[in-house]
Amino acid sequence: MSEPFSVPVTVRGYETDVQGHLNQSVYLNYAEHARWSLLRAAGITQAELIGSGVGPVALETTIRYLRELLAGDEVEVTCGFEWGEGKTFRIQQTIRKKDGTVAAEITAVGGLMDLEKRRLVANAGEVLKGLATDPGLL
Repeated sequence: MSEPFSVPVTVRGYETDVQGHLNQSVYLNYAEHARWSLLRAAGITQAELIGSGVGPVALETTIRYLRELLAGDEVEVTCGFEWGEGKTFRIQQTIRKKDGTVAAEITAVGGLMDLEKRRLVANAGEVLKGLATDPGLL
């Protein structure tokens, strides 16, 4: 099995809370950054999604905080889609320090919404892969 898609991120001081830890909401930003980076790497831009009449929606997100992150820490944020046959899909993500320590695990449930009908489309994975220039990344 190949390594999951990942992006590097350095924790910035302004992203930390009063204890010096990465603020809880920023983990979501890192996860979102990795998801959009994966879509861009696969050849899908936000403008192309909107132009095709669909847009991603977040339905549920769970974060397991396992180790603290501090300003200056360098991490890799992974991203992998798990496609099913229904209208929703899962996204599995890990935030890992350079030494291999897992700082957080993020599991999200998403869908792809028809922007005109305001309803989830069936087989979101096939729709996204159809828009991609490199669908193998998805």
